[in-house]
Amino acid sequence: MAVQKKEEYSAEEVMIAKYAKALGHPARIAILNYLASIDGCFFGDICAELPIANSTVSQHLSELKNAELIQGTFEPPKVKYCIHPENWHQAKVIMDSFFAKISPKVQCCD
Repeated sequence: MAVQKKEEYSAEEVMIAKYAKALGHPARIAILNYLASIDGCFFGDICAELPIANSTVSQHLSELKNAELIQGTFEPPKVKYCIHPENWHQAKVIMDSFFAKISPKVQCCD
């Protein structure tokens, strides 16, 4: 008997998961809040703004860049970071749509 291949995830489901993963840590939320609070791009030590090690900040920035929610350019000896406006808008639209269509039908866990 042949095993039927499961359907692949939709492009929307993949994008939602990508954004959710990127937003899934408080340090990343803090980084995004900080970048949103400044006017323009940021040259400097984001590590000074967060209570975590420099290498950990770097990993979180990498996750946000991989999700394309922020962009960074290397201008030796500095890196410039800012929120990627088009991708941020896309993330907002897709997440708003997801939350709008998912609503509990019954109270099952009371």
